[in-house]
Amino acid sequence: MVKKILLFCDPGIDDSLAIMYALMDPEIELVGIVTSYGNVTKQQATANAAYLVELAGRKDIPIIPGASSPVQQEEVAFYPEIHGKEGIGPIRPPRNLEYQTYTFDTIRFIIERYRNELIIVDTGRSTTLATVFILFPDHIELVQSFYVMGGAFFVPGNVTALAEANFYGDPTSSNYVLKFAHNLTITPLNVTQFAIITSNLADEISRNKKNIYSFIMAPIFEYYYKFYQKTLPGIVGAPMHDLLTLIVVKNPKVADYIYYDANVVEGFEARGQSYIDLRPTSKKGKTRIAINLNYEKFLSEFTKVMLPE
Repeated sequence: MVKKILLFCDPGIDDSLAIMYALMDPEIELVGIVTSYGNVTKQQATANAAYLVELAGRKDIPIIPGASSPVQQEEVAFYPEIHGKEGIGPIRPPRNLEYQTYTFDTIRFIIERYRNELIIVDTGRSTTLATVFILFPDHIELVQSFYVMGGAFFVPGNVTALAEANFYGDPTSSNYVLKFAHNLTITPLNVTQFAIITSNLADEISRNKKNIYSFIMAPIFEYYYKFYQKTLPGIVGAPMHDLLTLIVVKNPKVADYIYYDANVVEGFEARGQSYIDLRPTSKKGKTRIAINLNYEKFLSEFTKVMLPE
């Protein structure tokens, strides 16, 4: 059955690859893209999403701008060293790119249209999704399930020693989503950091003329991989954090899970740290947290879509 997905994101290289994957996968129907700050500004994230949609000839997909800053209203840090100044490595959307954006209320209409079939996937900061929960609480109940890329359980973070970038960016909103989302799956760094694509595979995709994004794949990947080579010497490829979250929606067997209620620290010293209560007296929760990646299954799902025959 085709998965109807409303994607919240902040493209960003790995978000961009997730969008490309979703638009190429016949088992996914991307019914909307909600953009926000994170890897780049909201304005740039919106332009990047519009560009990728246009390349696929899918300008029918509504693009909905979301939050431009976290609820703490502090200065936002962006990551050009990872994603490039404009978010897709060396690739830049045309300066004269024209595209339509939709009002925030469009999210409510999308939920009404697809109701219990709709899956919400959030691969960026949680601010925009938390706002949806606050504005449309009755509609949120109609959503089938939620998938969130964020957190790091029992493993180091990637922004601080404790925190992963999405949960660190707006821990208050992340906590809100973790508390109120039903049928929630979290894909933390535990699994996403191992969802690695190698240079050889990226080159193979760039030579595949049936892949509509083949001409931008190599430069995007090379830019992304160079950052990881500097920060993690010896790494054999670049991790696809956000892309893995989409693949988990399609095939949950790409990961192994534990079930606990998760929380995010909002205090200064441990800001953004995700944790669960492992004490013997604590109860297990309903949130599904991916802990171990089944790499071969991930790779199989990825190549099936990105290397069309």
